[in-house]
Amino acid sequence: MALAGGRFTGGVIFLIFLQIILRRGVVHGDSFYERQKPKQWNNNNGCDFYEGSWVYDVSYPLYDASNCPFIGDGFNCQKNGRPDSEYLKFRWQPRRCDLPRFNGEDLLERYRGKKIMVVGDSLSNNMWQSLTCMLHTAVPNSNYTLTTHNSLSTFFFPEYETSVMYLKNGFLVDLVKEKIGKVLKLESISRGDEWKNVDLMIFNTYHWWTHTGHYKTWDFFQVGDKLVKEMDRMEAFKIGLTTWGKWLDSNINPSNTIVFFQGVSAVHIDGNDWGEASTKNCQGEKQPIKGSRYPGPSLEGEAIAKNVLSDIVTPVYLLDVTLLTQLRKDGHPSNYTTSNNSTPLLDCSHWCLAGVPDTWNLILFATLFQN
Repeated sequence: MALAGGRFTGGVIFLIFLQIILRRGVVHGDSFYERQKPKQWNNNNGCDFYEGSWVYDVSYPLYDASNCPFIGDGFNCQKNGRPDSEYLKFRWQPRRCDLPRFNGEDLLERYRGKKIMVVGDSLSNNMWQSLTCMLHTAVPNSNYTLTTHNSLSTFFFPEYETSVMYLKNGFLVDLVKEKIGKVLKLESISRGDEWKNVDLMIFNTYHWWTHTGHYKTWDFFQVGDKLVKEMDRMEAFKIGLTTWGKWLDSNINPSNTIVFFQGVSAVHIDGNDWGEASTKNCQGEKQPIKGSRYPGPSLEGEAIAKNVLSDIVTPVYLLDVTLLTQLRKDGHPSNYTTSNNSTPLLDCSHWCLAGVPDTWNLILFATLFQN
């Protein structure tokens, strides 16, 4: 049974029993969850969407970014003057299967009258802008509206009455301005009402926890009643993510809402990580890393996220994007981050569009509808 658009039938007793099971996170749709690890979808052939490599495909990219005027300046690398285009031609190929082709019209039909929300930092924005362009490309003659209010951006398809939203929230837990400064409260979520009554949620947090210097957006951590100027960042990340998991268990009914967690996306700021000691960062990179193994170190946050997700009772699907992003040192905006005459910032953490986040949405689509 598909994860969206299906209906349960049966007697009242069966429905009550099913509600109890769903609330405990034992089953969702037709799949049993293994409590010892994060939830992922695999088909009957044992395919893992996250094991694979990047292959050249002349049919790519999936869309022309110039047809999506709403794509942010920082992601539109061709518009910003990137001279090469081969990075657009690579398709993610799982080792034991093929990803189904994206069908945006099907997604909109299944989510007719429903809400999809992406919550997180600017990498969530990267994914959201990719998704909106993929959907717009699928139904180019369908009108849309794009509105932004405070931290919430809503892309709305009136024909389908479907809202595809992005809510900026880089930590998921509370960041509060107080007299002493900006306090990152690791055990507090006060704005969770914004996440309720949504049919499909894709959460993300990680990169903001690693920021230092003028990129750091807080002055103090708060754990319980204790305030500290600094603490181990990965420990703070773990506490914050655990708080989010507890919120899910207290507030989300998995029979009404499907939850995904967008995994840790790689950065490319040191060529030593991929075996090129003379390379300082992603600037000038034009090819993915060949094969299906990344030669560099693993990301500490990846293991922490998987461990925390495994303890959440509410079913959470992990979009395990780490490896497929580690292999794409060529896919970042690099120094093609602006189309005006200002000095561009070097960006080796976000992704050009069209590009890598399109694959995240392909996997999202496959996970939702191919079971």
